[in-house]
Amino acid sequence: MNVSLDSPLRDDVQLLLDEHLAEMRATSPPESVHALEAAALAVPEVRFVTARDDDGTLLGCGALREIEAGPGGHGELKSMRTARAARGRGVASAVLDRILDLALERGYARVSLETGAEPFFVPARTLYARRGFVECGPFAHYRPDPNSVFMTLTLAAAPL
Repeated sequence: MNVSLDSPLRDDVQLLLDEHLAEMRATSPPESVHALEAAALAVPEVRFVTARDDDGTLLGCGALREIEAGPGGHGELKSMRTARAARGRGVASAVLDRILDLALERGYARVSLETGAEPFFVPARTLYARRGFVECGPFAHYRPDPNSVFMTLTLAAAPL
């Protein structure tokens, strides 16, 4: 599996993101859906990654959006999605590892995320908790929402 920077505007990625948005809209009330469309992920403040098989088949994706730049900065995990056919293969963990590496490279002190509070999102929350994310209050532009769970991870400082 190769996890690397990629474009959210590639045809296969757009299909996966469209599937993600459709599922989020079917699972959460409209005001609680914070997933982004491909075009919103194709901006300079977002680093987008995909996981692909050796033959190029898309396995999953994720993004790191900059909230606060530079050393001591803050990033947001966005658009984590594993293709249905690739579930159970460690794709989400591999994508999350790459995103956290990018956050460290960018000098971020922490990475935060918003995910759903519904039972549907238990696997995602479990993955994040296993990786050290802890619940926190709303951050950046978010407001309290009974359908959202906010989590954050403090990153180890890079040696100077």
